[in-house]
Amino acid sequence: MFNRVAFVTGASRGIGRSIALTLCRSGFEIVVASPEIENNEAVAEEIRACSGQAMTLNFDVTSAESVTEGFAKTLKDKTRIDVLVNNAGITRDGLAVRMKPADWDLVLKINLYGAFLCSQHALPSMMRNRWGRIINIASVVGQAGAAGQANYAASKAGLIGLTKALAQEMGSRGITVNAVAPGYIDTDMTKVLPEEVKQKILSTIPLGRMGTVEDIAAAVKFLASEAAGYITGHVLAVNGGMYM
Repeated sequence: MFNRVAFVTGASRGIGRSIALTLCRSGFEIVVASPEIENNEAVAEEIRACSGQAMTLNFDVTSAESVTEGFAKTLKDKTRIDVLVNNAGITRDGLAVRMKPADWDLVLKINLYGAFLCSQHALPSMMRNRWGRIINIASVVGQAGAAGQANYAASKAGLIGLTKALAQEMGSRGITVNAVAPGYIDTDMTKVLPEEVKQKILSTIPLGRMGTVEDIAAAVKFLASEAAGYITGHVLAVNGGMYM
């Protein structure tokens, strides 16, 4: 029995790292893809330490050249890509009336264009094998909006739209395309929030806590599995009930 190959963008830390380690424990070979070369290697060492297989890529989702080269290297080494997790993402927050065009462009380019570009390169392998999983990491902000995050909300709402369009295009090929929409997760991105902001957020979450990276990784693990073979075009909210 061959191991399936999972290509995870933004896998060097946070949610991406947890996804990579969780899928590794489920028997997937992992491609750790991000521009953070040292962190990539550290994650790969963690994967190998639990008897998993990993390769690393210095990978920029905004560069067509980098994406083309990265997927070509992966297919040369692994011969197949079974699961793509489009996790790479950033924030550049600010009120819309004062938002710099460069901050709008960068967030849309990494969070949305990058996911499109990676999907476009992963799909041919999946289509040949008539089996595949694309899992896009969206956000509760893409569903509900958030003041000060017009660029981030637009990128994640766009990612949900991309998910549904690809699901319709690829269903007949045995490929499912789904999104996971995290709520407020305890990561480096949220650690910088002032304490009063964190308490205000917690007051909106029925489960009364921030999510963990493991909560998101568990959802991705399910959507990547055979058990989720009849689920496509779905947005799985992992948000503690803060948006229903």
